[in-house]
Amino acid sequence: MGRVFRENPNSRPIFPCCESTLANSSSSSSSCSTPTTTTSTSMTETVNGSHQFKISGYSLSKGMGIGKYVASDTFVVGGYSWAIYFYPDGKSLEDNATYVSLFIALASEGTDVRALFELTLLDQSGKERHKVHTHFGRTPDSGPYTLKYRGSMWGYKRFFKRTALETSDYLKDDCLSVNCSVGVVRSYTEGPKIYSIAVPSSNIGMNFGQLLETGKGTDVNFEVDGETFAAHKLVLATRSPVFRAQLFGPMRDQNTQCIKVEDMEAPVFKVGKKCPSILGFLFHLTDGFEYLKQSCPTVLSELLEYVARVSEHSVILCRHGNEAILDGSDVNGRRVKQRL
Repeated sequence: MGRVFRENPNSRPIFPCCESTLANSSSSSSSCSTPTTTTSTSMTETVNGSHQFKISGYSLSKGMGIGKYVASDTFVVGGYSWAIYFYPDGKSLEDNATYVSLFIALASEGTDVRALFELTLLDQSGKERHKVHTHFGRTPDSGPYTLKYRGSMWGYKRFFKRTALETSDYLKDDCLSVNCSVGVVRSYTEGPKIYSIAVPSSNIGMNFGQLLETGKGTDVNFEVDGETFAAHKLVLATRSPVFRAQLFGPMRDQNTQCIKVEDMEAPVFKVGKKCPSILGFLFHLTDGFEYLKQSCPTVLSELLEYVARVSEHSVILCRHGNEAILDGSDVNGRRVKQRL
C-alpha cells in the first residue's frame, strides 16, 4: 500500500548532500550525482588465409627470360586479392638466372595494406624439411610489411639457387609445390554492445479466441435459450466488470459452474467468427464495436440491451475505506455499457 508523505517546513532533506541542489534549483549539476563512465577498446588482429600453388613442368619454364613469371590464380584474404609469382630465371638481371625468385603480390586495388606473409617450398620426399620464410610467430621489429599499391610485392629475389633446386627433394616429377599464407592486419575500435530486440505486436486476443474455440480448460458453463456454452472465468472476469462481480464478487452466484442467461437468444451468445457474439467479443475473437456495428448490428443492439439491463440491477456490495466496489461498474463509477 503506497503512502503519501507531506512536507514539513521544519524538516531537513533526507539526503544532506542534495541540500544545496534543492536550495539552488538553477544549478546544472549536483555534487551527489554519479559520474558516467564509458569504455572502448582498440582491437588489432590479422585475418588469415592461405593458398597452395603447384608448378608443373618446371623444366619447360626455364629459359622464359629474367623478370618473367608464372602466376597462381588470385585468392582473397582480408578483403584483398593476392597472387603468387614464380620467376624460373629469377627477377633480377644482376643474378644472371642463377636463382629462382618467389613473391606474393597484391592483386587488387588497395593502399598501405599491412600484412604478414609466409612462403613455403614444400619438401616432396615426405621428410617434411620444407623451406620456410615467414613473418608469423616472429613479427619483424618494424612491424607487419606494408604494400603501398596494387602490384606491390613481398618475397625473395634469391629464393633458391637453381642448380641446388633441381637436385633437391623439393622438385619431384618436374613439379614444385608452394604454399603461401597471408595475414591481413586490421584495426577497429570496439565499444559496448547494444542489443536491440524487436518486440512483436501482441496477439493475446487471438490466443484467447483459439483457447475458447478448443474448449480446453473451461471452468464455467452458460445456459442460453436451451443451449450450453463453455468459457473461462478468468478471461470473462478480466474483460467484463459484470462477469467479474457475478463470478468473483462478494455476492456472486452460488452456482458458478452453470449460469443461466435470461432474455437472450443463443446465436447472440455463442462463439463464431463469421458473425460476432458476446463470447467472441469478450475473448477478442472480433475486433471491438466497430466490427459489431458493421457486421451484425442486430447482435450489437441485443448485446447493449442485455448489458444495460444487468447494469441497472447492479448494487453496491461492499465498501473498502473510501472506495466503493460496484457490481457492474468500475471503481470510477462508469457503467459497463460505456466500457465495453
